[in-house]
Amino acid sequence: MSELLTKDDTIEPGAALVPFTGEEYLASLDDGREVWIYGERVTNVAEHPAFRNSARMIARMYDALHDPARQDILTTPTEWGGFTHRFFRAANSVDEQVAARDAIAEWQRITWGWMGRSPDYKGCFLGTLGANFDFYRGYEDNALAWYRKAQERTYYINHAIMNPPVDRAMGADAGKDVFMRVTRETADGIYVSGAKVVATGSALTHFTFVGHVGQVAIQDPAYSPVFITPTNAPGVKLICRTSNEYRAAVLGSPFDYPLSSRVDENDAILVFDEVFVPWENVFIHNDLEQANRYNVHSGYLERASLHGCTRFAVKLDFLVGLLSKALDVTGAGEFHGVKSQLGEVIAWRNTFWALSDAMAKSGVPWKNGMVRPDPHFAGAYRVMNQLAMPKIKNIIEQVVASGLIYLNSHSSDFKAPEISGYLDTYLRGTNGITAEERVKVMKLLWDSIGTEFGARHELYEINYIGSNDVTRQTNLFAALGTGLLEECRQFAQTAMDEYDLDGWTVDDLVGPDDVSVLGR
Repeated sequence: MSELLTKDDTIEPGAALVPFTGEEYLASLDDGREVWIYGERVTNVAEHPAFRNSARMIARMYDALHDPARQDILTTPTEWGGFTHRFFRAANSVDEQVAARDAIAEWQRITWGWMGRSPDYKGCFLGTLGANFDFYRGYEDNALAWYRKAQERTYYINHAIMNPPVDRAMGADAGKDVFMRVTRETADGIYVSGAKVVATGSALTHFTFVGHVGQVAIQDPAYSPVFITPTNAPGVKLICRTSNEYRAAVLGSPFDYPLSSRVDENDAILVFDEVFVPWENVFIHNDLEQANRYNVHSGYLERASLHGCTRFAVKLDFLVGLLSKALDVTGAGEFHGVKSQLGEVIAWRNTFWALSDAMAKSGVPWKNGMVRPDPHFAGAYRVMNQLAMPKIKNIIEQVVASGLIYLNSHSSDFKAPEISGYLDTYLRGTNGITAEERVKVMKLLWDSIGTEFGARHELYEINYIGSNDVTRQTNLFAALGTGLLEECRQFAQTAMDEYDLDGWTVDDLVGPDDVSVLGR
């Protein structure tokens, strides 16, 4: 069992467990986890320049749960005497679902919508474990136990559910030595080896959930496990991508890379080398049927869509405001065409808040008194999200144009007396906006869309909640499953039923025989 599960020194014996404070969260990351970046193993991610400020932004989120000014919005009592983030609880009414959505938005505003895998993200799954525990046949008690455990400290749990995209043209069996699989089973649990991607943010989490999206790639029960593991479990290795935060610290300053330097949720390859998973952390094992049904029938997908849509709507609030400020800087905001394009970005922003509202307020009845978002609105979000960010980026590039790169190299340039006067003159903004303010706005906007950080986020939004084909097909499957497609077909048929080869088949419409040239 992970040391993390028993390290509650700040909690009085018998007292209700409550979420981590920011300080406790940062301390909890120093647990011996195996995180690799730039050819070396990280000793403590909370202190390493590749992760430390992103960790501190997550700490802000945890501190907000204890802030009296925010607690009513963010938290709800648990069934066991403590409190937790609202999205960790299963919603039993539309009011509760709307309140959970509002808590998502409030937490996301702390990072301006740029940390999609915040601790509440996996609440989309954890919140279903209480209502849908019977889905995990044979492991129902585990589901209920984790429903409680996750709430008690509001643990930061992430997921890795995709197989590494290797040897894809060679058939599924080519990945047998790569994909996550059970290697042996004991009385105490299972041993697992293989890899999953892309473990976004996992270096900063307490646990990682391992599951499937779609069908199990290799139809062998050994490849079917669904489970949770502590990030510091022996044999768990996270091999991280380049750190935008580290790059920002080495090559720039917060002024130059204001997002990269503090909200970079690092993506990683999650490698398991004979990792032991105790039975109490297992949800599906040796059951292909259930593993193949997980993505659709576990109930997390619509809730994940509510979280993702709300988070993206907050990001668009940020981008609308920043784009407007950039247009003030250049003076282009008064041009007719530019106004139209800013209006289009605002329309995208309004679309995602409308979809968030539609999901939160739909309250589709589910299991054991739980409600969940309407799958049709959720499906619409998953497609529109893939279209929005590339379009918005393109608009920004058109209307701000060279203003995005008509910038000096570093904040220190303003402190160099030999050139500071030139910057004040030649980089000034419109209507008295100083060069420093101009550059501050533009570097923030460039970090949003143009740096490696910005490019990663565009890719993230395009692929965030499934491949482009799959997200579109889920709308079709939902329409088939709920009868919506048949209703639409029948609606179209009602128009076809009113005429045939001989003319109208209804009494209230007038035929063309008296005026038709062809009929005479």
